[in-house]
Amino acid sequence: MRDLTYLLEGLRCSTCQSDNTLWLDLEPGLVECRECGQGALIVPDDGEEQ
Repeated sequence: MRDLTYLLEGLRCSTCQSDNTLWLDLEPGLVECRECGQGALIVPDDGEEQ
């Protein structure tokens, strides 16, 4: 099984302001801060080319 979780380097959490703590989990489309737990779902753009 492939790991589909990636560290989003160079980005800062808008809630706790911590650098390099955001992780993207591609399967559910979730970005989560490992410091404070804040999360957001990603909604794919239907017109985006793959």
